[in-house]
Amino acid sequence: MDSTKIRWGIVSTARIGIEKVIPGIQRSKTGVVHAIASRDKAKAGEAADKLGVGKAYGSYEELLADPEIDAIYNPLPNHLHVPLTVQAVKAGKHVLCEKPIALTAGEAAQLLDLPKDRLVAENFMVRAHPQWIRAREIVRSGELGELKAIQAFFSYFNDDPANIRNMADIGGGALYDIGCYTMLAGRYFFDGEPERVVSLIDRDPEFGTDRTTSALLDFGQGRHLNFIVSTQLVPYQRFQLVGTKKRLEIVIPVNAPQGEAVTIRLDDGSVHGDGAMRSETIAPCDQYAELADVFGRAIKGEAPLPYGAEDAVRNMKVLDALFASAEQGGWVAVS
Repeated sequence: MDSTKIRWGIVSTARIGIEKVIPGIQRSKTGVVHAIASRDKAKAGEAADKLGVGKAYGSYEELLADPEIDAIYNPLPNHLHVPLTVQAVKAGKHVLCEKPIALTAGEAAQLLDLPKDRLVAENFMVRAHPQWIRAREIVRSGELGELKAIQAFFSYFNDDPANIRNMADIGGGALYDIGCYTMLAGRYFFDGEPERVVSLIDRDPEFGTDRTTSALLDFGQGRHLNFIVSTQLVPYQRFQLVGTKKRLEIVIPVNAPQGEAVTIRLDDGSVHGDGAMRSETIAPCDQYAELADVFGRAIKGEAPLPYGAEDAVRNMKVLDALFASAEQGGWVAVS
């Protein structure tokens, strides 16, 4: 094993870790997957053998006690994100935690009190993907004119009662699972924070989760983000960034296929029906590998961490306001 690389420990055999994050870390320049843990050691061993991981542990505590592990990836159910992250940092590990990092901003704020020599970040891999980086370069260049509106739609269909995304008490539902990405798009591309939000939620009568959530976020200066997210609609995702001169469309904004090229589109509206649209191809990459390298370089002291615990708390403040708006039936200021 290359001693110069960040040695990762993976908590649980969650699907996103097995299918996305572990392969991403293995493709990264800065990291290697050193161990994987599950409460079922046989399950951990099976995953380790399949993915070429050297160690398998039968408890999370054993993983955290391994002195050879530098960083932890935490993809546990949402209600366990903060407790395990706190435990890992206190064990001397850096932590990349799956989104959303908490269930409330108050819970997330616990991360601000942890030792500052350990890094904590939320696994928003999209901000490391070249298509998001390129889109923001275009926004900042002024090619779109003034960016005034962002429209985002993100949906999939999942009505399995055994799926954690359909369990309200542990953080299931559309807003936590995918609304965090649409909200994040506003913060990222507007380079700012929303001042107030208003939302409408349709809850599943059996699960109690928000199965469809619509929202409008006011970023001030006439800048609006509106989105619809759903766990019970046909799978679809598309983001539109609309300026005074052009609009930019991100075709696969969140689930960009690993190792494949993707496309962003620009249109000045001079011909109806997208007749003036031109496409720009973004070279193949693995956004999970890209984020592992962003985090890895920060751990090694080669570059600052662009988004840490403070950013994760700000994300949760927006989500808190969106939930509060739906309950109160009106605009809610983002604290």
